[in-house]
Amino acid sequence: MQTVTQSSVLAQCGFAFSDPTRARVLLALRDAAAYPSELADLIGVSRQSLSNHLACLRGCGLVVAVPEGRRMRYELADSRLGEALTNLLGVVLAVDPAQCTDSAGAGCC
Repeated sequence: MQTVTQSSVLAQCGFAFSDPTRARVLLALRDAAAYPSELADLIGVSRQSLSNHLACLRGCGLVVAVPEGRRMRYELADSRLGEALTNLLGVVLAVDPAQCTDSAGAGCC
């Protein structure tokens, strides 16, 4: 396991947020811990797809799996992530798609 700080944390979060399903998982876990089957039903994805996204989020250090008997319950790795998500949702952005491109010229918005 590796501990990351500053820009690496932002890059990990950016990668996690870049996928709509992962973003919805994080938002769901902001409200309460949940079991994978509950998350899959809530978000409307297959359990296999959700499993892959949860593995990614665990690898990024954003969620943790807590064993409960034979089941695993997922929650945000740090309660401050929930606060950060709430704060991000309050941000209003003025997006100019013509100017929002990556180094290869692909649209990033």
